[in-house]
Amino acid sequence: MTATIPSTVPTAGTGHSGRRPVDRQALSARLLGSAAKKSYDPVVDIDWSAPIPERLYGLSPEWSTLYATPLWEGLSEEQRVTLTIHEYCSISGVGIWFECLLMQLVLRDVYGEDPAQPHVQWALTEIADECRHSVMFARTAERFGAPSYQPPASILRLGKAFAAKADGPAAYAAILVAEEILDIFQRDLMKDERVQPLTRATSQIHVVEEARHMRFAREEIARRTPALSNWQLRTHRTAVAAVAAIVADNLVQPEVYASVGLDPTEAKAAARANEHYAGKLRGASANLVAFLRDVGLVGGPSELLWKRAKLV
Repeated sequence: MTATIPSTVPTAGTGHSGRRPVDRQALSARLLGSAAKKSYDPVVDIDWSAPIPERLYGLSPEWSTLYATPLWEGLSEEQRVTLTIHEYCSISGVGIWFECLLMQLVLRDVYGEDPAQPHVQWALTEIADECRHSVMFARTAERFGAPSYQPPASILRLGKAFAAKADGPAAYAAILVAEEILDIFQRDLMKDERVQPLTRATSQIHVVEEARHMRFAREEIARRTPALSNWQLRTHRTAVAAVAAIVADNLVQPEVYASVGLDPTEAKAAARANEHYAGKLRGASANLVAFLRDVGLVGGPSELLWKRAKLV
Protein backbone atom coordinates (compact mmCIF):
# COMPACT_ATOMS: atom_id res chain seq x y z
CA MET A 1 0.00 0.00 0.00
CA THR A 2 1.71 3.19 -1.12
CA ALA A 3 1.00 6.88 -1.26
CA THR A 4 3.02 9.65 -2.86
CA ILE A 5 3.93 11.44 0.35
CA PRO A 6 6.84 13.78 1.13
CA SER A 7 9.44 12.46 3.57
CA THR A 8 8.75 15.30 5.98
CA VAL A 9 5.45 16.46 7.37
CA PRO A 10 4.74 19.91 8.89
CA THR A 11 4.98 19.86 12.67
CA ALA A 12 1.92 20.51 14.80
CA GLY A 13 1.35 24.15 15.66
CA THR A 14 1.84 25.77 19.04
CA GLY A 15 -0.18 28.35 20.89
CA HIS A 16 -0.16 32.01 19.88
CA SER A 17 0.83 33.20 23.38
CA GLY A 18 -0.89 36.49 22.76
CA ARG A 19 0.68 37.32 19.37
CA ARG A 20 -1.42 39.07 16.78
CA PRO A 21 -2.77 36.97 13.87
CA VAL A 22 -1.07 37.28 10.51
CA ASP A 23 -2.63 39.04 7.55
CA ARG A 24 -5.59 36.94 6.37
CA GLN A 25 -5.10 37.39 2.65
CA ALA A 26 -1.33 36.90 2.76
CA LEU A 27 -1.74 33.69 4.75
CA SER A 28 -4.44 32.44 2.38
CA ALA A 29 -2.20 33.11 -0.62
CA ARG A 30 0.63 31.13 1.01
CA LEU A 31 -1.70 28.24 1.83
CA LEU A 32 -3.00 28.20 -1.74
CA GLY A 33 0.58 28.00 -2.98
CA SER A 34 1.33 25.14 -0.58
CA ALA A 35 -1.81 23.29 -1.67
CA ALA A 36 -0.78 23.63 -5.32
CA LYS A 37 2.55 21.97 -4.51
CA LYS A 38 1.48 19.31 -2.01
CA SER A 39 -2.04 18.01 -2.50
CA TYR A 40 -3.09 14.44 -3.14
CA ASP A 41 -5.82 12.45 -4.77
CA PRO A 42 -6.21 9.37 -2.56
CA VAL A 43 -8.08 7.52 -5.28
CA VAL A 44 -4.88 7.68 -7.36
CA ASP A 45 -2.12 8.01 -4.75
CA ILE A 46 -3.15 4.98 -2.66
CA ASP A 47 -2.87 1.46 -4.00
CA TRP A 48 -6.36 0.23 -3.09
CA SER A 49 -5.74 -3.19 -4.66
CA ALA A 50 -2.81 -4.04 -2.35
CA PRO A 51 -3.45 -6.98 -0.01
CA ILE A 52 -4.38 -6.38 3.64
CA PRO A 53 -1.73 -8.04 5.87
CA GLU A 54 -3.36 -10.36 8.38
CA ARG A 55 -1.18 -9.61 11.41
CA LEU A 56 -0.89 -5.83 11.32
CA TYR A 57 -3.03 -3.58 13.51
CA GLY A 58 -5.59 -1.09 12.26
CA LEU A 59 -4.07 1.48 14.61
CA SER A 60 -1.26 1.45 17.15
CA PRO A 61 -2.44 -0.89 19.92
CA GLU A 62 -1.63 1.77 22.53
CA TRP A 63 -4.31 3.91 20.87
CA SER A 64 -6.99 1.25 21.29
CA THR A 65 -9.73 2.37 23.65
CA LEU A 66 -9.39 -0.95 25.52
CA TYR A 67 -5.60 -1.15 25.69
CA ALA A 68 -4.33 -2.04 29.21
CA THR A 69 -7.80 -3.13 30.36
CA PRO A 70 -8.83 -6.68 31.40
CA LEU A 71 -10.96 -6.86 28.24
CA TRP A 72 -7.88 -6.22 26.11
CA GLU A 73 -5.88 -8.82 28.00
CA GLY A 74 -8.63 -11.36 27.34
CA LEU A 75 -8.48 -10.92 23.57
CA SER A 76 -6.40 -13.11 21.28
CA GLU A 77 -3.87 -11.43 18.99
CA GLU A 78 -6.20 -11.98 16.05
CA GLN A 79 -9.04 -10.29 17.93
CA ARG A 80 -6.82 -7.35 18.84
CA VAL A 81 -5.96 -6.86 15.18
CA THR A 82 -9.65 -6.99 14.25
CA LEU A 83 -10.64 -4.61 17.03
CA THR A 84 -8.06 -2.00 16.06
CA ILE A 85 -9.11 -2.17 12.42
CA HIS A 86 -12.72 -1.50 13.40
CA GLU A 87 -11.65 1.26 15.80
CA TYR A 88 -9.76 2.99 13.02
CA CYS A 89 -12.74 2.65 10.70
CA SER A 90 -15.03 4.10 13.38
CA ILE A 91 -12.70 7.07 13.89
CA SER A 92 -12.60 7.52 10.12
CA GLY A 93 -16.40 7.35 9.95
CA VAL A 94 -16.74 9.99 12.64
CA GLY A 95 -14.16 11.97 10.66
CA ILE A 96 -16.45 11.88 7.63
CA TRP A 97 -19.35 13.12 9.77
CA PHE A 98 -17.30 15.99 11.13
CA GLU A 99 -15.80 16.89 7.75
CA CYS A 100 -19.33 17.19 6.36
CA LEU A 101 -20.11 19.64 9.18
CA LEU A 102 -16.83 21.48 8.62
CA MET A 103 -17.57 21.97 4.94
CA GLN A 104 -20.93 23.53 5.78
CA LEU A 105 -19.38 25.85 8.37
CA VAL A 106 -16.66 27.05 6.04
CA LEU A 107 -19.00 27.49 3.07
CA ARG A 108 -21.48 29.49 5.16
CA ASP A 109 -18.64 31.65 6.44
CA VAL A 110 -17.58 32.82 2.97
CA TYR A 111 -21.01 32.74 1.30
CA GLY A 112 -21.57 35.93 -0.71
CA GLU A 113 -17.99 37.18 -0.36
CA ASP A 114 -15.79 38.15 -3.29
CA PRO A 115 -14.44 34.88 -4.80
CA ALA A 116 -11.41 36.79 -6.10
CA GLN A 117 -10.20 37.18 -2.51
CA PRO A 118 -7.51 34.65 -1.51
CA HIS A 119 -9.32 33.68 1.71
CA VAL A 120 -12.44 32.68 -0.26
CA GLN A 121 -10.38 30.66 -2.71
CA TRP A 122 -8.60 29.02 0.22
CA ALA A 123 -11.96 28.14 1.79
CA LEU A 124 -13.03 26.44 -1.43
CA THR A 125 -9.69 24.61 -1.60
CA GLU A 126 -10.13 23.39 1.97
CA ILE A 127 -13.61 22.12 1.13
CA ALA A 128 -12.19 20.25 -1.86
CA ASP A 129 -9.59 18.66 0.43
CA GLU A 130 -12.29 17.54 2.84
CA CYS A 131 -14.34 16.00 0.03
CA ARG A 132 -11.35 13.88 -0.96
CA HIS A 133 -10.65 12.95 2.66
CA SER A 134 -14.23 11.80 3.18
CA VAL A 135 -14.08 9.58 0.10
CA MET A 136 -10.71 8.26 1.27
CA PHE A 137 -12.05 7.31 4.71
CA ALA A 138 -15.16 5.73 3.21
CA ARG A 139 -13.05 3.61 0.87
CA THR A 140 -10.76 2.65 3.75
CA ALA A 141 -13.62 1.14 5.73
CA GLU A 142 -14.87 -0.61 2.61
CA ARG A 143 -11.40 -2.03 1.88
CA PHE A 144 -11.05 -3.29 5.45
CA GLY A 145 -14.51 -4.88 5.24
CA ALA A 146 -15.85 -2.79 8.13
CA PRO A 147 -19.28 -1.12 8.37
CA SER A 148 -19.73 2.59 7.71
CA TYR A 149 -19.65 3.64 11.36
CA GLN A 150 -21.42 6.90 12.24
CA PRO A 151 -22.44 8.67 15.45
CA PRO A 152 -25.94 7.86 16.76
CA ALA A 153 -28.99 9.67 15.39
CA SER A 154 -29.15 12.08 18.35
CA ILE A 155 -25.61 13.27 17.68
CA LEU A 156 -26.29 13.55 13.96
CA ARG A 157 -29.22 15.88 14.77
CA LEU A 158 -27.07 17.99 17.10
CA GLY A 159 -24.39 18.24 14.44
CA LYS A 160 -26.89 19.38 11.84
CA ALA A 161 -28.17 22.11 14.17
CA PHE A 162 -24.62 23.22 15.00
CA ALA A 163 -23.64 23.41 11.33
CA ALA A 164 -26.71 25.55 10.61
CA LYS A 165 -26.10 28.11 13.37
CA ALA A 166 -22.48 28.14 14.54
CA ASP A 167 -20.27 30.98 13.41
CA GLY A 168 -17.24 33.02 14.36
CA PRO A 169 -14.58 31.68 16.72
CA ALA A 170 -16.75 28.77 17.95
CA ALA A 171 -17.12 27.44 14.41
CA TYR A 172 -13.39 27.52 13.70
CA ALA A 173 -12.54 26.24 17.18
CA ALA A 174 -14.89 23.29 16.64
CA ILE A 175 -13.08 22.56 13.39
CA LEU A 176 -9.77 22.74 15.23
CA VAL A 177 -10.91 20.39 18.00
CA ALA A 178 -11.51 17.47 15.67
CA GLU A 179 -8.54 18.19 13.40
CA GLU A 180 -5.90 18.64 16.11
CA ILE A 181 -6.85 15.55 18.12
CA LEU A 182 -6.83 13.42 14.97
CA ASP A 183 -3.57 15.04 13.86
CA ILE A 184 -1.60 13.83 16.90
CA PHE A 185 -3.26 10.41 16.68
CA GLN A 186 -2.43 10.00 13.00
CA ARG A 187 1.14 11.22 13.39
CA ASP A 188 1.69 8.23 15.67
CA LEU A 189 0.00 5.82 13.28
CA MET A 190 1.82 6.85 10.13
CA LYS A 191 5.22 6.08 11.73
CA ASP A 192 4.25 2.75 13.32
CA GLU A 193 5.40 -0.27 11.31
CA ARG A 194 3.04 -2.50 13.31
CA VAL A 195 0.13 -0.73 11.63
CA GLN A 196 -1.58 -1.57 8.34
CA PRO A 197 -0.07 0.17 5.27
CA LEU A 198 -3.53 1.45 4.34
CA THR A 199 -3.91 3.14 7.73
CA ARG A 200 -0.45 4.66 7.45
CA ALA A 201 -1.05 5.96 3.93
CA THR A 202 -4.41 7.57 4.75
CA SER A 203 -2.96 9.06 7.93
CA GLN A 204 -0.03 10.62 6.07
CA ILE A 205 -2.25 12.24 3.46
CA HIS A 206 -4.58 13.57 6.13
CA VAL A 207 -1.76 14.97 8.27
CA VAL A 208 -0.10 16.77 5.34
CA GLU A 209 -3.27 18.45 4.14
CA GLU A 210 -4.87 19.13 7.51
CA ALA A 211 -1.76 21.05 8.65
CA ARG A 212 -2.85 23.85 6.31
CA HIS A 213 -6.45 23.72 7.55
CA MET A 214 -5.34 23.94 11.17
CA ARG A 215 -3.09 26.93 10.46
CA PHE A 216 -5.96 28.86 8.88
CA ALA A 217 -8.39 27.92 11.67
CA ARG A 218 -5.96 29.05 14.37
CA GLU A 219 -5.48 32.41 12.70
CA GLU A 220 -9.22 32.93 12.24
CA ILE A 221 -9.79 32.16 15.92
CA ALA A 222 -7.02 34.53 17.01
CA ARG A 223 -8.36 37.25 14.70
CA ARG A 224 -12.02 36.98 15.72
CA THR A 225 -12.03 36.15 19.42
CA PRO A 226 -10.87 39.59 20.70
CA ALA A 227 -14.02 41.13 19.17
CA LEU A 228 -16.34 39.04 21.40
CA SER A 229 -18.16 40.62 24.33
CA ASN A 230 -17.92 38.87 27.71
CA TRP A 231 -21.33 37.27 27.17
CA GLN A 232 -20.40 36.13 23.66
CA LEU A 233 -17.13 34.72 24.95
CA ARG A 234 -18.95 32.58 27.52
CA THR A 235 -21.35 31.36 24.82
CA HIS A 236 -18.52 30.43 22.47
CA ARG A 237 -16.62 28.70 25.29
CA THR A 238 -19.64 26.55 26.06
CA ALA A 239 -20.20 25.64 22.41
CA VAL A 240 -16.56 24.65 21.90
CA ALA A 241 -16.46 22.62 25.12
CA ALA A 242 -19.64 20.77 24.13
CA VAL A 243 -18.21 19.94 20.70
CA ALA A 244 -14.96 18.72 22.26
CA ALA A 245 -16.82 16.42 24.66
CA ILE A 246 -19.06 15.02 21.91
CA VAL A 247 -16.14 14.39 19.55
CA ALA A 248 -14.06 12.66 22.23
CA ASP A 249 -16.92 10.40 23.30
CA ASN A 250 -17.96 9.42 19.79
CA LEU A 251 -14.67 8.56 18.11
CA VAL A 252 -15.23 4.85 18.67
CA GLN A 253 -18.81 3.66 18.42
CA PRO A 254 -20.01 0.85 20.73
CA GLU A 255 -20.85 -1.40 17.77
CA VAL A 256 -17.11 -1.68 17.12
CA TYR A 257 -16.69 -4.01 20.09
CA ALA A 258 -19.15 -6.52 18.69
CA SER A 259 -16.63 -7.21 15.90
CA VAL A 260 -14.63 -9.31 18.40
CA GLY A 261 -17.55 -10.71 20.35
CA LEU A 262 -17.55 -8.18 23.21
CA ASP A 263 -20.71 -6.75 24.69
CA PRO A 264 -20.90 -3.18 23.30
CA THR A 265 -22.32 -1.68 26.49
CA GLU A 266 -19.75 -3.34 28.76
CA ALA A 267 -16.85 -2.51 26.44
CA LYS A 268 -17.90 1.12 26.04
CA ALA A 269 -18.02 1.48 29.82
CA ALA A 270 -14.55 -0.05 30.08
CA ALA A 271 -13.26 2.36 27.43
CA ARG A 272 -14.69 5.37 29.26
CA ALA A 273 -13.04 4.23 32.50
CA ASN A 274 -9.71 3.46 30.81
CA GLU A 275 -7.14 5.87 32.26
CA HIS A 276 -4.54 4.83 29.69
CA TYR A 277 -6.79 5.91 26.83
CA ALA A 278 -7.76 9.09 28.70
CA GLY A 279 -4.07 9.91 28.96
CA LYS A 280 -3.65 9.48 25.20
CA LEU A 281 -6.55 11.87 24.57
CA ARG A 282 -5.16 14.45 27.00
CA GLY A 283 -1.78 14.23 25.32
CA ALA A 284 -3.34 14.65 21.87
CA SER A 285 -5.33 17.70 22.96
CA ALA A 286 -2.63 19.42 25.04
CA ASN A 287 -1.50 21.91 22.35
CA LEU A 288 -5.09 22.54 21.33
CA VAL A 289 -6.19 23.30 24.89
CA ALA A 290 -3.17 25.55 25.47
CA PHE A 291 -3.96 27.54 22.33
CA LEU A 292 -7.68 27.87 23.10
CA ARG A 293 -6.87 28.89 26.66
CA ASP A 294 -4.48 31.55 25.33
CA VAL A 295 -7.23 33.12 23.23
CA GLY A 296 -9.85 32.79 25.98
CA LEU A 297 -11.97 29.94 24.60
CA VAL A 298 -11.15 27.55 27.45
CA GLY A 299 -11.99 28.68 30.95
CA GLY A 300 -14.84 29.35 33.33
CA PRO A 301 -17.62 26.86 34.11
CA SER A 302 -17.52 25.29 30.63
CA GLU A 303 -14.09 23.85 31.43
CA LEU A 304 -15.91 21.16 33.40
CA LEU A 305 -17.02 19.69 30.05
CA TRP A 306 -13.39 19.41 28.98
CA LYS A 307 -12.56 17.65 32.26
CA ARG A 308 -15.50 15.25 32.03
CA ALA A 309 -14.35 14.34 28.51
CA LYS A 310 -10.87 13.75 30.02
CA LEU A 311 -9.31 16.20 27.58
CA VAL A 312 -7.73 18.24 30.39
